[in-house]
Amino acid sequence: MDEPKTYTEAEAERFFAIQFNGKTWGLLDNSERRQEENEQLIDYAHASLAHWRTAGTALHLQRGMWMLSHVYSVLGQAHPALVYAGRCQELTLQHKDLLQDFDKAYAFEALARAHALDGNREAARKYLLLAEEAGRFIQGEEDRKIFLGDFNAGEWYGLK
Repeated sequence: MDEPKTYTEAEAERFFAIQFNGKTWGLLDNSERRQEENEQLIDYAHASLAHWRTAGTALHLQRGMWMLSHVYSVLGQAHPALVYAGRCQELTLQHKDLLQDFDKAYAFEALARAHALDGNREAARKYLLLAEEAGRFIQGEEDRKIFLGDFNAGEWYGLK
């Protein structure tokens, strides 16, 4: 029998942050979620962020805020989508030195989508243009392709 693996608290927090992030993406990829799975989607995204608060950096917090905004946008819940998109943008501005170029594009995308969901077309268009511009400046070809795929997918609530 194998010896049980032991983890430090930080390793366990990181493990669970990654696991819950993966579970979130797994549910997001399911277009035919039941109500219970939508509730799990919210739980998993929050759990991932909670674990990143202990084990991660500002980079992980920024991406966790984006994820929460994205989840709430997908679920059609404008208020929390706006709250987390705004927090994502705050962290993006505060920690530019830690982030990748695509993180900036995703922060604008979150704001655009959340404002579109909320019916604020003026703000949504502003952030949509900023997201498109930031997306064009993503240096890595694969990163740019992933961003553009995400940007062009999903519901834009009449904006696009």
